[in-house]
Amino acid sequence: MSAQPSVLRQYWSLTKPRVVALIVFTALVGSLLAIDGLPDATELRHGLLGFLGIWLAAASAATINQLLDSRIDAKMARTSWRPIVVGQITPARALAFAVVLAALSMAVLLLFVNLVTAVLTFVALIGYAVIYTRYLKRATPQNIVIGGVAGAAPPLLGWAAVTGMQGQWDWAHALLLVLIIFVWTPPHFWALAIFRRDDYARAMVPMLPVTHGVEYTRWQILLYTVLLVVVSLLPRLVEMSGNFYLGGALVLGAVFLWHAWKLMDPPDELYAMRVFNYSIVYLMALFAFLLVDHWLLPWLRPAATLALQPA
Repeated sequence: MSAQPSVLRQYWSLTKPRVVALIVFTALVGSLLAIDGLPDATELRHGLLGFLGIWLAAASAATINQLLDSRIDAKMARTSWRPIVVGQITPARALAFAVVLAALSMAVLLLFVNLVTAVLTFVALIGYAVIYTRYLKRATPQNIVIGGVAGAAPPLLGWAAVTGMQGQWDWAHALLLVLIIFVWTPPHFWALAIFRRDDYARAMVPMLPVTHGVEYTRWQILLYTVLLVVVSLLPRLVEMSGNFYLGGALVLGAVFLWHAWKLMDPPDELYAMRVFNYSIVYLMALFAFLLVDHWLLPWLRPAATLALQPA
């Protein structure tokens, strides 16, 4: 008989740590892309405290999501183990935990970062934890598309933490990062939904494979992947990044397109999960290419130039 997880691990699992890790990674990249050169003391402090505040808000939103979705989670094999579902944590304690996390997040962002980041983070928290989870998820098969706005916000939050959104190009470049995640979200989640469609049907969640069928969903994944590849090239077109990022984006996009095309006639049922798993790798790698292109290459170029000079 397996040992009962510790109380700390139970609460930790409420925060969906793997999902939140991807969220805060994109927020971190957003904050670093907002800085030219090494950060000064203020930028470094705002970046680190902004990262903490965004993580606390994302953890709170994940906890609220599990609280509101506990009845649905109990009907799905993928989520039937969650601590609220199996009675390890009561709904009242989960709610108190979420409120504490949200309060700490707002306190950090308001007192030590800036008002803009606090407001945007609070709006994103409500958008995901309440509007998407409570209403959109149950109301329309386009739930992922509409609710994806909140899930795509972290790079904007990270950017705002460092800059306070001062200047006309701050909004344009930060929102371009949001657009990439927004377009990435449907093929990412619909691939999972294809594999877990029986779970969603049993829980009466109107995910696209349940309401419109698997073949239609596969076409939608392919079309959104094409759009994603196009959108991923925009940072280079607006000179937000250079050719190193462009090369990485093209390779990552080509592999994603190949997976999406192969999903049209997959070799087995498990292939949808391979697409889902690759989509996570894709987003992390794409943002890593953005970061390397923005930060590392400018440091390497002067060194390379100096090495080529005659003695």
